[in-house]
Amino acid sequence: MYVITVLFSIKPQHITAFMQAIVSNARTSEAEEPGCKQFDVCVSASDSHDVFLYEVYDSKDAFDAHLASTHYRQFSEITAAWVNAKVIHVFERTHPQTAADV
Repeated sequence: MYVITVLFSIKPQHITAFMQAIVSNARTSEAEEPGCKQFDVCVSASDSHDVFLYEVYDSKDAFDAHLASTHYRQFSEITAAWVNAKVIHVFERTHPQTAADV
């Protein structure tokens, strides 16, 4: 499995709108992208402007399809000015394995 984590630092005046947009993006990804297996949206317990995403895809190709999707491109365009910082990490999940992993 192909795992993406993203840590956003959101400008305080935009946190409510950002949360609505990211939850909508996550729900659409899970509902419309067969390669998207999980899309968690988390908020830091110590700073409500830090938003962490944990996304699981079948493969890099499935993630690339996500990046090319209309809903992701719209989300990215709308929220770009609301973000102070964005850190992305890519992982390969080793445990637990699923049929898609072997």
